[in-house]
Amino acid sequence: MNILLNGVGRVGKSIVRIANSFENINIVAINELNSNIDNIAYNINYDSTYGRFEDKYIVQNNSIKNSKNHIEILNYSNFTRIDFEKYNIDVVIDASGSKVDINQLKQLPIKKIFLTHPNKNADINVILGVNEKELQNKSHKIISTSSCNATALLPVLKIIDEHFSIEYGDVSTIHPLLNHQKTLDSGCIGSSDRDVACNFEFGRSATQNIIPSKTTTIDACSYILPHISEENISSSSFRVPTATVGAINVVLKLEKDITKERLLEILQQYQATQISKILLNNFEPLVSSDFAQQEYTSILDHRFTQVKKNKMVKLVLWYDNEWGYASKVVDIIKSLSCDTAI
Repeated sequence: MNILLNGVGRVGKSIVRIANSFENINIVAINELNSNIDNIAYNINYDSTYGRFEDKYIVQNNSIKNSKNHIEILNYSNFTRIDFEKYNIDVVIDASGSKVDINQLKQLPIKKIFLTHPNKNADINVILGVNEKELQNKSHKIISTSSCNATALLPVLKIIDEHFSIEYGDVSTIHPLLNHQKTLDSGCIGSSDRDVACNFEFGRSATQNIIPSKTTTIDACSYILPHISEENISSSSFRVPTATVGAINVVLKLEKDITKERLLEILQQYQATQISKILLNNFEPLVSSDFAQQEYTSILDHRFTQVKKNKMVKLVLWYDNEWGYASKVVDIIKSLSCDTAI
């Protein structure tokens, strides 16, 4: 499988590093707006959050190279203009986070295009542990791998809903700062990708504040399980001055009776029988940095698991919003790469 990676930001860089370990995932080209090829190699090799990359890339003409990969570097403002046949591209991973025209993508001579953001118009939105069995090689060309928050939250919601039926609830995500935020107070931030003309709060210093925000986490969940939506689960988000690892506080009112002991039994059984690294039950006194570079994406912290009056459950879960999420993107692509139909 020859892959073009569009965008080598925080998630894109993690995908490059993770994919380096798998022989059947071959990144042959990176399309990146940054035209400084030396800087691209440098940014992959060195990372303030995850440290040095041992299999270092070196620059060779218009490409970067290490012991496994030889990657052409392209600088198209729109990846749909690339001559895919010239580079023998089978699959595109769009990690740019930019808005896309689904109809335009469907016309491209590419077998699969993966979007690392939720998109209700994609052929399918996929989260491991929820609906990966519905993914079809022949009929699904444009595949969304949802969001980091939904990837962490929805597998847990599905387990609880299947056993106890969720009536309603609330989630609050505690999310690390992102590149579009400001180091010091500045003007408001507009984002066409997020349909925001001018966000005052994101113009405030990301290193000095906890910044409240809206979140599309539950909307992303609804693209996969329609009955999990803003109609029955409210949501909010807080940006905090940490580099990676988020947390989600979950409170659910259930239709069926629940006990903490029964819930723990179900969750531990799930962990013991799962195929992919999705759910991890934690009982240790850990903090956010202890979960950095963790491949498990739904890490339940049972120090805070509570059940009230057999109908309400409160949970706290951790997730690495960059490395953990990127590992699931790679896992989904790996599962398809084993099928020659791709």
